[in-house]
Amino acid sequence: MKSKEEIKQIANQCIEQEAGAINHLKELLNDDFVAAVETIFSNKGGKVVICGIGKSANIAQKIVATFNSTGTTAVFMHAADAIHGDLGIIQKEDIIICLSKSGNTPEITVLLPMLKTLGNKVIAIVGNKNSYLAKQSDFVLDCTVEKEACPYNLAPTASSTAQLVLGDAMAMCLMSMRGFSADDFARVHPGGALGKRLYLRVEDICKNNECPKVEPLTDLNSIIYEISSKRLGVTAVVENGKIAGIITDGDLRRMLEKTPNLQNIKAKDIMSQNPKIIQQNELAVKALEIMRKYSITSILVSDNEQYTGVIHLHDLLKEGIF
Repeated sequence: MKSKEEIKQIANQCIEQEAGAINHLKELLNDDFVAAVETIFSNKGGKVVICGIGKSANIAQKIVATFNSTGTTAVFMHAADAIHGDLGIIQKEDIIICLSKSGNTPEITVLLPMLKTLGNKVIAIVGNKNSYLAKQSDFVLDCTVEKEACPYNLAPTASSTAQLVLGDAMAMCLMSMRGFSADDFARVHPGGALGKRLYLRVEDICKNNECPKVEPLTDLNSIIYEISSKRLGVTAVVENGKIAGIITDGDLRRMLEKTPNLQNIKAKDIMSQNPKIIQQNELAVKALEIMRKYSITSILVSDNEQYTGVIHLHDLLKEGIF
């Protein structure tokens, strides 16, 4: 049994070894990397097919996911399955990225001649520049590592991390070259909290809420009824359709503590002027940013200058925006 300190030490050694492998990649970047990225970018008629075997296949699948989510169409092909029928997914205009630490595995040596026959451009992400894969590829992206994080220098750890980072670097270059925007990102990430942060707008949420409002001369009883019945803990004070102020539960409590005579109290006497307002076409995540900045839980919503509703912190939490 290892002690707590020994376990931490092993973990730190692994992290340091893999971090060193990543930093070393900066020294290995060459013109082939640039040429490979430019070739993918200029290829308008095909997709990127990324293949590997073993741990490299796992990394290839992750790189495929990153490419697809950042604007570069990609598919995964297992190197072993490729020579048993999956080679059919490759079309004439496709570009192949092949991942391998050694570059000399039997599957790779069988696959490469077939790819060369098809005439597709091949990009190697490989840990051995003198390997069969490197010699048969059009572009060689060197991800050689000095040592694996494994104490026996056997389990792919630093080498697979280096492959992943190099794939991410390619994806980020392509993303920038394509001008892939936040709107594009939202289009391909419509599900979950991430997608909602990028496309859900204030009007999509506030339209489901009541629209509490009173006028400046509304009496206290009517104000209390409006806040209670609309169940948002707040009401806008509206004059000629425009927002004049806001009254919250807190405003009512503070007024009751300070004012002995409630008979003549009107909305204009209680309201906070210059409330925080957000336009209904803004992203909902911006409403959250405002709430956090000013430590508030509700914001009034408007369409240009016309009052249209309220958005509450609970609405955002319910949508998974936090």
